[in-house]
Order: sequence, then structure tokens, then C-alpha cells
Amino acid sequence: MRLSNLADYAVITMCQAATHCGAASLVDAEHGKRGRLTASELAAETGLPVPTVQKLVSRLTAAGLLRSVRGAHGGLQLGRPAAAITVADIVEAIEGRIALTACVDHTACDYEAGCTMKPHWPIINNALRGALAGISLAQLRGPVAQQEIPEDHPA
Repeated sequence: MRLSNLADYAVITMCQAATHCGAASLVDAEHGKRGRLTASELAAETGLPVPTVQKLVSRLTAAGLLRSVRGAHGGLQLGRPAAAITVADIVEAIEGRIALTACVDHTACDYEAGCTMKPHWPIINNALRGALAGISLAQLRGPVAQQEIPEDHPA
């Protein structure tokens, strides 16, 4: 399984937003805002194109992962604490429900009549979603613990 570039960029964008919204950055001296920044500022900090970040911000805001604050000191901030936002939340905001196959979404399949796997896919999908839900945005902001990377993992 491979995430789309947009889902990957959403994780990058949320990690960068978290740097401005954590306890250590209650006042962002450079921008003069309390833990807020604009989509343009996010784009500049991540190196992503402004239109891409604007698209991501729209989807992430609709999902409640980001919140837009209006006014002179407005901008974007996390919709909830970084520890309460998971990789699964971010991926689903961009990709929709996590599902490895179309048959889980009741899409017609040429092999449905003889398929013995269909009842198993929800179990597999739930395991994958559970793995992604076990990783918070707060964890992604911290150092990678050596035990998190299996020794036999290809680099």
C-alpha cells in the first residue's frame, strides 16, 4: 500500500502546523500570533506549493483537524491537541475511509460470486487503520525511537 502524494503532504503540513500550536510556541514571535499561521506561511515553511497547501487546509479544516480563526491575529491552528490527532485521522481526511480494496465499499466486483476473501478484508482494513491510529501527531513531532524501526526494515 502506498499513500497518495496529497496524503503524504497532509501529514507534513499537519506536523508543521503542530510546531506553531504546541505548548512551546504559545506566542509565535516571528508572526506575532498565538500559535496561528496562514496557508501561505505553511507552504513557505514546508516547501509545498501554495495551491496544494490551500487544498489540504480546506480538507483538513472540513475534517476538524485544523481550525481557521478570523481577525487581525487570525490564521490556522490545530483543531485539537496534537496528541489527539492520529495519522489515520489525517489520511482519512484526504483519502476517505481506509480500505485496501474496493469491495469493502460495496463496489461491484467481477469475482464477487466466488470470492472467499471479502469477509476478511474488513479485519485487514481495521488492523491497518488501528496501526495508523496508534501514531499521534505529537509522536511525529518527537524524535524517532530506535525500537520503532524494525531491524529488517528496508531503508
